Amino acid sequence: MSICSVKFKDTGKSYYFKYENFDLKKDLTVVVDTEKGEQFAKVVEPIVKKIKNVDETKMKNVIRISTKKDYNNFLSNLKTAKEAVIYAREQANSLGLDMRIMDASFTLDRKQMIFNFIADERIDFRDLVKELAYKYKTRIELHQMGIRDKSKEIGGLGPCGRPLCCSAFLKGIDTISINMAKNQNIALNPSKINGSCGRLLCCLTYEDEVYEEHRKLLPKIGEKIKCADGEGKVVSLDVLNKKYTVLIGEEKYEYELDRVE
Repeated sequence: MSICSVKFKDTGKSYYFKYENFDLKKDLTVVVDTEKGEQFAKVVEPIVKKIKNVDETKMKNVIRISTKKDYNNFLSNLKTAKEAVIYAREQANSLGLDMRIMDASFTLDRKQMIFNFIADERIDFRDLVKELAYKYKTRIELHQMGIRDKSKEIGGLGPCGRPLCCSAFLKGIDTISINMAKNQNIALNPSKINGSCGRLLCCLTYEDEVYEEHRKLLPKIGEKIKCADGEGKVVSLDVLNKKYTVLIGEEKYEYELDRVE
């Protein structure tokens, strides 16, 4: 058995599937089994060797390498889904629902149609679901997008003055924690560490691994150490540059670790 990663959208996240007896290559299209039904997907990595936090026993399968019929069905579904977005927006407006339908997609077998929408509050969309189910004769699911997904779709400029990373180039959004800001000695001021979406900046993940590695090499603040100028207490760190300051008596001395390649 082998494991591959696939994407359902070019800008979406990767998902893992098991397969046997297929010669998969990058960018090859396949049909996979999901909880929602059969889905058309593109291979990102034909063979994935290490996976974190994924239960392989619950992983679903690649059903087949896509055929011309699968591809034509996929294109037909795309066309219908675009028309469905327009229809759903009209129905939402007529029902007085304060929501914005962003996109729609069918499963390959048309057993389910998924609409993504954004809204500032919780929406009672039961009547809308009935209208859509009657129109398209399939199971309808409406998914309210998170605040990060909303920023990704709408776009904008970040505090750095450049286009938002999530809408410009990020293919997926990693887990971001307040510890990353602490690790990088960034002031825990919401205006400094939060992005346009109001959540922690995606870019906090970019250098976090480097800070983690450097911190392992450096002494801790408050630690008493012996150095060339005597014994003293570490009072500050420059983690990125691998420097630390030691208070010896009344004087402060700065030291730099040897460069580690």
